[in-house]
Amino acid sequence: MPPRLVNWVARPAARAVAHTWRFEHVGRGQWDAAVEAGTGFACMLWHEALLPLLWHHREARAVIVVSHARDGQYLADFAASIGYRLVRGSSSRGAVGALLAASRELAGGAIVALTPDGPRGPRRELKPGVLAAAQRAGVPVLPVHAEANHAWRLDSWDRFGIPKPFARVRVAYGSPIRIGPGTERLAAAVDQARLAMDEVERKARWPDGTATRTG
Repeated sequence: MPPRLVNWVARPAARAVAHTWRFEHVGRGQWDAAVEAGTGFACMLWHEALLPLLWHHREARAVIVVSHARDGQYLADFAASIGYRLVRGSSSRGAVGALLAASRELAGGAIVALTPDGPRGPRRELKPGVLAAAQRAGVPVLPVHAEANHAWRLDSWDRFGIPKPFARVRVAYGSPIRIGPGTERLAAAVDQARLAMDEVERKARWPDGTATRTG
């Protein structure tokens, strides 16, 4: 499908469906505290959860690192349309430039959303770029995940999730990860981040009744 047609059709449809989603939270205080600090932080999320998390945090006016690939362009167009600023690059193309740009944004006090398994996977395999960018900027990394109780899953490497109309979407936030200087501390942070992402995945699962409804 031509990109222009996708923008004309899919983007308004995505907005219409997103307006019907009902969000619940686990650990929302971690997000609020990081935002209120005003010093910038990296938001670490799996590629499959991008759509509901982009929508839910659109008022944060954050920065997102997006792929040069066409599917990355579709997400970039949608993100830009709801208030995000974009940094180009990925783990397979433009990675160094994207890492430096993300580090500059973080050092300047921005919230930067990064997907450590994007843009081509493997699914939920954490690459260290998000942690390296945060280490370079001297800011924390906040693990985040979202799951819908009813969703479509694309037949893609990441099983990209699209919550269905009127779905309940649970968003789970982990404790911030702070990374000291040096390669040893970066390596330790990678292990910590893997465990943290496992934990927010567990907290976001349905059904367990632990979330706080927010509308």
